Amino acid sequence: MIQVKEAIVVEGRYDKSRLSSLVDGVIIETRGFGIFRDRERMGLLRRLARERGLVVLTDSDGAGFLIRSKISACIPPGQLKHAYIPDVYGKERRKRRPSKEGKLGVEGIPLPVLRDALLRAGAQVQGGEAPESGGPAEKVTKADFYELGLSGRPDSGGRRLALQKALGLPERLSANGLLQAVNALYGREEFIRLAQRAAAAGEKEDAEDGAE
Repeated sequence: MIQVKEAIVVEGRYDKSRLSSLVDGVIIETRGFGIFRDRERMGLLRRLARERGLVVLTDSDGAGFLIRSKISACIPPGQLKHAYIPDVYGKERRKRRPSKEGKLGVEGIPLPVLRDALLRAGAQVQGGEAPESGGPAEKVTKADFYELGLSGRPDSGGRRLALQKALGLPERLSANGLLQAVNALYGREEFIRLAQRAAAAGEKEDAEDGAE
């Protein structure tokens, strides 16, 4: 178990139950899309964000990103941290069939992966355990994205998708969403190194495919 200072926002009760096996702290459900019309619950999230900060941990599918966007639109960015789970395809044990997109939600992700996602987002864990990265002084910029070919080029979308896969980030991130995520998870130098490595791996794979 880890103790987390910030309140953590998840989508549903099964996500909360799963996370409760890892986190000793405040975990709030959005009740799915209920957060879009539940003013009292959104008011609670705003209060928690002001008093202790908020970490958003939603599923990596389209619904999860809509909920994340709604919360981001209602709460100042300085009070908000974003934790991302990777795209993992499969079916939760309690379900008869996979979700529409075939991805595991928070409830199906292994606890060590959830722990890593929280730490990388910069969650404050009691005892002074530092996140693996996050909160770097020098931020990744849109200019960096352009220089790395992640924006402004015909193949930028494919490059971003390959990078997101290499970094274990959800495929549904937009260019701006990816920028937000990498600034939450990596320092600028580390990110540029990882992006260049992923690009080189992609070019090698393309060359091998072309030689066949």
